[in-house]
Amino acid sequence: MEAFLSSTLAVAIAEIGDKTQLLSLFLITRFNRKRAIVLGILIATLVNHGLSALLGDWLGTVVPPDWGRWLIGGSFIAVGMWMLIPDKDDAGPSRFEKLGAFWATLILFFIAEIGDKTQIATVLLAAEFQSTFWVTMGTTLGMLIANVPVIMAGQWLMQRLPVKAAHVVASVLFIGFGVWSLIM
Repeated sequence: MEAFLSSTLAVAIAEIGDKTQLLSLFLITRFNRKRAIVLGILIATLVNHGLSALLGDWLGTVVPPDWGRWLIGGSFIAVGMWMLIPDKDDAGPSRFEKLGAFWATLILFFIAEIGDKTQIATVLLAAEFQSTFWVTMGTTLGMLIANVPVIMAGQWLMQRLPVKAAHVVASVLFIGFGVWSLIM
């Protein structure tokens, strides 16, 4: 249960102000098909984070225990510091519009998560907790917690969220996970 709750909290906070929220905002204004967009996010995140958690779980078994603690702790701290660098909306997804709301969302979210902070966090959380299923479920729920309100409330919500504060909280959370990994 600790893997699930930690993963949910970490990703829900880390996603505030992330490029996937900007993508959610773009998609809802383009398509205005809430269910299709949420379903696309759900499936894209399950696949992307599931594969990431499998990698993290495997890394947790092959990295020597003496090194693992330092690698995982140091990586959490590095991701925490990376959280302080806000994401930008890198690509205009217009070429995917012809696919419709569901497929455009599925493809764009999967691509947007490749190499993203939350994908790396998923690998680290799975390595830490050795629980592919619970980490995947937690990070997926965290992704939905962060993105569904954007889809439902759109621009109004994005203008009122304290994005900078969320990045600081996420940073502190990841650095705390890193320190905890090092001292435990």
